[in-house]
Amino acid sequence: MNNRRSTTPVRIGNVVVGGDAPISLQSMSKTDTRDIPATSRQVQTLADAGCQIVRIAIPDMEAASALGAIRHQTAVPLVADIHFDYRLAIAAINEGAHGLRLNPGNINREDHLKKVVRHARDRDIPIRIGVNAGSIAHDYFPGEPVPERMVFLAMDQIRMLEEMDFRSIKVSLKSSDVLTTIEANRLIADRMSYPLHLGITEAGPPLTGGIRNAIGIGQLLTMGIGDTIRVSLSGEPTLEVEAGREILKSLGLSTTGASLISCPTCGRTTLDVPGIAARVSELVRTIQEPIRVAIMGCVVNGPGECREADIGVAGGDGKVLVYRDGVFAYSVLPETVYETIATEIDRLLTARSSVKYDKDMR
Repeated sequence: MNNRRSTTPVRIGNVVVGGDAPISLQSMSKTDTRDIPATSRQVQTLADAGCQIVRIAIPDMEAASALGAIRHQTAVPLVADIHFDYRLAIAAINEGAHGLRLNPGNINREDHLKKVVRHARDRDIPIRIGVNAGSIAHDYFPGEPVPERMVFLAMDQIRMLEEMDFRSIKVSLKSSDVLTTIEANRLIADRMSYPLHLGITEAGPPLTGGIRNAIGIGQLLTMGIGDTIRVSLSGEPTLEVEAGREILKSLGLSTTGASLISCPTCGRTTLDVPGIAARVSELVRTIQEPIRVAIMGCVVNGPGECREADIGVAGGDGKVLVYRDGVFAYSVLPETVYETIATEIDRLLTARSSVKYDKDMR
């Protein structure tokens, strides 16, 4: 896509958001931040799954202190999620947070907000202004449509920071309603040049939440709107990373990680496609190499899809055709298909690693 909206980039740790940087993938830890071992493990699990920025809730000073210990156990940038208490923001900055998620309007006193801004400026860390539709005061422009109210509030908060000569800003406008989120982001994209963080908030459990996020985030990205994304799901946080990665790959915006192609099956199917696909999906979930695997149940569409894959299998009459790099290689019995795919994946990764090593040694 070459129609991406032009934005002023910000840096969160070692990740650039906006400008011509690739669209980054975020998630949020779901453990009690004060439990340092559990949160550190989850942050690292997210990083291993391909998450590039992790947000951490900071509800009190104990959590703010824990952030420092967690930061030393991972290389992934950490964003402190702060509400109401300016002292928590300052404490998180002092503990080494790489960014803040803040609602400036929740900090009632201007002098308190100025203190936060001064500390953020001194440490060169950005502030994300977050506006959620469900958090807008009922008496704030009550006669206007919700997307407009969200934009008005975000612009008010942007002006607050700009008047303090602070412009290292990232913005998010989220709703649990997909169309509201799309419209709010479309409107604000024409009114400011700061990077936009996309997502559908309170989207629900993995299936419905994944669909809502794919529709909302996907539509905005196809408009060229969006610089970083988080798929919010009620479930295991690594599912958010996997869903986000699939959205980016489906739009040609990322080549990281494995892509699994499998047929829906029908009366011609001679292979346990759902069972094999589920096992292979689990096998490749943490692989960062761009690998395309096709699992097809019959020879109608199977060979065609397999020819577009790095590794492909297509069910046949009592046997399964195996493809390497789009070319038929050999056939196996149906009961050995999973093991065959696993072996082929290992072979491919080893070969690519060897090629990379040879290039690095030259």
